[in-house]
Amino acid sequence: MKKLLALIMAAALGAALLTACSGGTQPGDAATPDPAPAGDATPAPDAADAGDTEPAGDAAFTTVEPGKLHMSTNAAFPPYEMTTDDGGFEGIDIEVAGAIAEKLGLELVVDDMGFDAALTAAQTGQSDIAMAGITVTEERLEVMDFSDSYATGIQVVIVQAGSPIATVDDLANAEMIGTQKATTGSIYCSDDYGAEHVTEFDTGALAVMALINGQVDAVVIDNEPAKAFVAANLDDDGNPLLTILDTEYAVEDYAIGVAKGNEALLDAINTAMAELKADGTFQNIVDQYITAE
Repeated sequence: MKKLLALIMAAALGAALLTACSGGTQPGDAATPDPAPAGDATPAPDAADAGDTEPAGDAAFTTVEPGKLHMSTNAAFPPYEMTTDDGGFEGIDIEVAGAIAEKLGLELVVDDMGFDAALTAAQTGQSDIAMAGITVTEERLEVMDFSDSYATGIQVVIVQAGSPIATVDDLANAEMIGTQKATTGSIYCSDDYGAEHVTEFDTGALAVMALINGQVDAVVIDNEPAKAFVAANLDDDGNPLLTILDTEYAVEDYAIGVAKGNEALLDAINTAMAELKADGTFQNIVDQYITAE
C-alpha cells in the first residue's frame, strides 16, 4: 500500500478534536464571480449591527454574534467541507455559506466539530446554521428547522477491491459495516442489519481506514466523499484499493439546519440561496468541486 493521501490523513486527525451526512447540484446559468472564501467575507456597510438588519427577508433576524454568521460543520466530508493545509476550510458548503453570509451583510465563521455536535450547536443556538451535507429526516425536523433543499445526496457502499460483497444485497452477509457517527447511513444500516453489525467512527475517513485495515467489511457513506476516498487510496502499482458498488444505497436531500422556530433567519437564508441559484453563483461553486460526468 503506497498512498493514504493528505485528504485521509487530515480528516482522520481532525476527528481527534471531536469537532456530517450526505451531493448534488442545482441548476444555474449566468456565471458570476466566485463568492468570498469562508472567514474572509467582507461585511457590508453597517454589518456590525447585522443582528438587527433584514437584508434578505421581510422580518429582522438575529445571529449568535452581531455581524457574523456562525456555521457549525464537520470538516471531514469532501468535497463539501474540508480543511486546508494552512488550517482553513474549503468545499461546496463552505463557499455557499460564505456567499449566503455575504448577501446577508455578515462575515462567515466556520466552527469545526463532530457531526452530531454540529447539529446540536444549531439546535441550541450555539451556532446560527449547521451545514455539513445534512440530510432532512423526520426525526431531525422534530428538533430543528431546515432550509429549502440545495442538493440531492446519494449514499453508496465502499468495499475493498475484490471483496465478495459485490451488490448492496450482499451487505446482509457483512459481519461489520463501518459508518460515520450520527449520520443517516449509520441509522439506516442499524435498522437494516442490526446495530451489532455496525461500527460508528467519528469521521468517514476513519471508517475508510478501518475498511482498508480489514476491521470492517464495507463502509456506507455519501457518494462524493466516497469517490474522493477511493481516489486517494492506491496500491504500489497505482491500482485502487477500494471500489464503490454500482447500486446506490439511499437517496436523500441536503439542507441547512437552524434552531427550531427561527423563521426570520430561515427566510433570509432561503431568499439568499434562491438568488445564488438564479444568478449562477451556486452552480459555479459546485462546478469547482464536482466535475460533470
